Order: sequence, then C-alpha cells, then structure tokens
Amino acid sequence: MTTSNTRPLMAFDQNGGYNNQPNDMKKTIFAALMLFTALTAGAQDVNTQGQNAPMQTAASLRFGFFSYQDVLQSAPDYAEVQRNIETLRGKYQAEMKRASDEFNLKYEAFLDGLKDFAPAIRMKRQAELQELMEKNMAFKQEATRLLQQAEADAMAPLKARLNQAIAKVGAQKALAFILNTDNNAAPYLNPELGENVSAAISAELQ
Repeated sequence: MTTSNTRPLMAFDQNGGYNNQPNDMKKTIFAALMLFTALTAGAQDVNTQGQNAPMQTAASLRFGFFSYQDVLQSAPDYAEVQRNIETLRGKYQAEMKRASDEFNLKYEAFLDGLKDFAPAIRMKRQAELQELMEKNMAFKQEATRLLQQAEADAMAPLKARLNQAIAKVGAQKALAFILNTDNNAAPYLNPELGENVSAAISAELQ
C-alpha cells in the first residue's frame, strides 16, 4: 500500500513560484478581527467620555449671586445721589403746589363773580382758567419726565461702577456667571455650586 504525502493547497503565482493561500487568508482574517476589536473598544471609550463630560462640566461649574439693589445702596455715594434727587423733587413739587393754589384761587373767584359777569367776561375767564389748567397739567408731566431723567443721569456713574465691580469679582473668583436675586428671581440656589458675592462686590465699591 502506497502512502502519499499530503501537501497543502498551493497556488502558482505570476513569478512561477507557489503561494500558500489558506495561510495568507487566515492571517488576513485574524488581522481584520484584531482591528475591528480595537476600533470597537476605542468607540466605546469615546462614547463613555462623551457621556461623562456633561456631568464633569456641571460638577466644576461655579456661579455667584447677590442682591443688586442691596449692593447698590451700600455704595458710599448712593445716599448723596438720593439726597440730590429728593431736593430736586421737592422743588418741582413746590412749583406744582404754587400753580395748583393759583388755579384754585382764580377758580373760586370765578365762581364768586359768575352771577355778575357779563357773558363776554364769563367766556374770557373760562378760557383763562382752561388755559391755566392745561399749562399746569403739561408742567406736571414735564416735571415728572425731567425728574426721572435727572435720577437716571445721577445713578448712571454709580451703576457703571457697580457693573465693573461685578465683572471684576466674577473674574477673580472664576465664576461662570453672577445672578441677581432681586424680586425672588432665583428661589433656590445650590450652596455647593453658588457663592454669595455681595460682600466682595460691595468692597469694590468702597
């Protein structure tokens, strides 16, 4: 009985030699599997990092909070500004009272002499009273506007300094933002993430 030697399947290449195709194919498949495994593991790592990034960012985020009105009133020049505004308001109110008293006196005189006035005089006095009343109303509206404008102009430098102080404190403490808690704008603030910066801002205004 003749025993024949079993040779692996060989292929004749273009150069006249033989290539072992099955072995080469196994190596190719194995390399492809290894590459696929590496890519899959890398994608999972990236996905995990992407999911954890928002949590890490939220944990490191810090902010400040304060009462804008309270800190504004703590400025040394706030009281002086308010005194000047009140003085101006008193002057406008005094002038409006004088005009109102003048109108009331003339109106009472008109009523007292109404029965004795000739028609032409009565119409003239009525026109005078109407004109005076309209002038008083116009002055009152203009006084209110001028008073509001004067208050805004007087407070503008102080508010500008306050805004600069807020920005400086925020930068020094590396805060993402600073909240104004006036009018119950922020009912709840996490004390572990937020910091009350009222004292720090007030110190910058001194």
